Amino acid sequence: MERANKPKLLNRLNRIEGQVRGVARMIEDGRYCIDVLTQIQAVRAALARVETEMLKDHLGHCIEDAIVSGDAGEQRRKASELIELLERSAR
Repeated sequence: MERANKPKLLNRLNRIEGQVRGVARMIEDGRYCIDVLTQIQAVRAALARVETEMLKDHLGHCIEDAIVSGDAGEQRRKASELIELLERSAR
């Protein structure tokens, strides 16, 4: 993981954690379902943005390093990891 991105991603995840606690409070308070669902969608979108940043980081560093290394075995391993990840997310 790129160290420069770490504080930014951790900050985003801390905000998402707060959003999730807010959703729990909304449910405890008996808030209107559509309001709760709207907040759940916002949490999912925020997590998707973190996921995208992590994927960019992985492609820009881990995958790129494997390509630059010229090590065919490492390139295959990195490609396989990425394919497995994408397969899991498609389920």
